[in-house]
Amino acid sequence: MEEKLIKKLMASIKCGVCGQQYEIDNIEILGHEENLWFLRVVCVACQTQYLAAAVIKDGKMPEIITDLTEAELDKFRKIEGLTADEVLDMHNFLKGFDGNFTRIFNQKQA
Repeated sequence: MEEKLIKKLMASIKCGVCGQQYEIDNIEILGHEENLWFLRVVCVACQTQYLAAAVIKDGKMPEIITDLTEAELDKFRKIEGLTADEVLDMHNFLKGFDGNFTRIFNQKQA
C-alpha cells in the first residue's frame, strides 16, 4: 500500500485532545512490517504528538451479513434517499417526542 494513501487515511482522523483534523504534512511514516504501519502524528492546533500503530490491509470490501432476502435487498436498493426536508421533519418530531411509543402506535390514521 502506498505511503500517500496511508497518510490520507490518517488525515481523516481527528486529534483526541482538541478535535482538530490531522494534516498530511504532519504525518510521518516511521516504517511498516507487512500490514502493520508505524506513524508519528503531530496536531497542528495543540502540538500534541502521537505514535500510532495501524493495521491496514488491501483487499475487497467485506461481505455484508444480512437476514434480508435478495428480493428485499433489491427493493431497498431502488428506493430513493431521504430529502433534507424529510430529515428536518424527523428532527422536529423527535425534538418534541416524549418517548411514548404506545400512544403513537395506537393513534388512528385519518
